[in-house]
Amino acid sequence: MLILLPPSETKRPDGSGAPLDLSGLRLSELEPSRRAVIDALVALSADEAQAARTLKLSPRQLGEIATNAALWTAPTMPAMDRYTGVLFDALDAKTLDSRARAWLAKNVMIHSAPFGLVGAGDDIPSYRLGAGIRLPGLAPMKKHWREPITAALTAANPDFVLDLRSEAYVALGPVPAETNSAFVRVVSRTESGQVRALNHFNKHAKGALVRALAESGPEISSPEALLKWASLHRIELRAAEPEWQLVAA
Repeated sequence: MLILLPPSETKRPDGSGAPLDLSGLRLSELEPSRRAVIDALVALSADEAQAARTLKLSPRQLGEIATNAALWTAPTMPAMDRYTGVLFDALDAKTLDSRARAWLAKNVMIHSAPFGLVGAGDDIPSYRLGAGIRLPGLAPMKKHWREPITAALTAANPDFVLDLRSEAYVALGPVPAETNSAFVRVVSRTESGQVRALNHFNKHAKGALVRALAESGPEISSPEALLKWASLHRIELRAAEPEWQLVAA
């Protein structure tokens, strides 16, 4: 099983790993697309005024320009540790044991604007770039990433993909139509038993689900196996149509 997560706008700074090495990231066929975005982002950082406009930064966020300027030289850390925010705070990968972290590194990928899909254990630097930003000299992120990411997923040929990304990042690289997959929407159950879409707790529920999976470390290769695992762990995951539903606890 391959789980796809969205990134977070907030990230931990610094790191203790060596500078970015694109050859060490999963889905190596994405290297040309990754390099193009990173080079464009570094080049943009040379003009603070233009960078602030392009990245839609407030005066308090101007320090992010220097972060982008250092993408090739800054220290790195595993992607699972780099991101913060509601989803990644619920996942809390830093507090997992080595076996659970190895499960994340094998089974989870995180979708970012500068790197495309990266493994949860891949070492990346901090950065500032959202899915909706268009960098000078590059096509819009959707056009830049859509075909390369879908092609890379086709080549990877996972048994089953659990897509926990936001719709903005799904647009940057849809799962191939022929791949066995499920896009998950988080819902809550009302007192009358009806379900309704959740907004605020959406990310928390996804992070908690992935943490539970990492802690138990299952080998899952089909939707049926995942649904069975969820039932055994008292997690309400429903194979609804057209999207699966994760009922927040």
